Amino acid sequence: MDPYKKGMFLENPYYAKTDVCGRLAVVLRSRFDERGLSLIAQPSRCVKRYDVHELICCDEETARPGTTADRIAYLGFVEVTQGGVIVVGDELHCGQTFLGTVAGFDETHMPNHLNIVIFNPQRQTGEELKLKTDDEVFFRQKRD
Repeated sequence: MDPYKKGMFLENPYYAKTDVCGRLAVVLRSRFDERGLSLIAQPSRCVKRYDVHELICCDEETARPGTTADRIAYLGFVEVTQGGVIVVGDELHCGQTFLGTVAGFDETHMPNHLNIVIFNPQRQTGEELKLKTDDEVFFRQKRD
């Protein structure tokens, strides 16, 4: 039985962890208002060095594990340069620019790639944010 689905964790079990780092391999520019991404129940995913995953921005405050995300904007694809664990609530940065916080994960395209859904009330595409290929990005545990 999955401990997350069973509700066994009453608090965040991730006390400390390293940053997950990567570089943008693709910058995207599309958006949808009814995408229907199914966020999985688990609030974390392991990513390995050289994996490529998609970054998707969502402006829905209700988007979290076990829910659906509809209003999205595509940011891009990231190639992981330093693997680790990405957790809901982690902050995503591109250089000095804060892009949002991890809201959840969608496995529609697995095993090809994972959709990493990022909450930001400004819901902008990678093109609108002027992201560039080879820009460095990192996921960092939110500091309390």
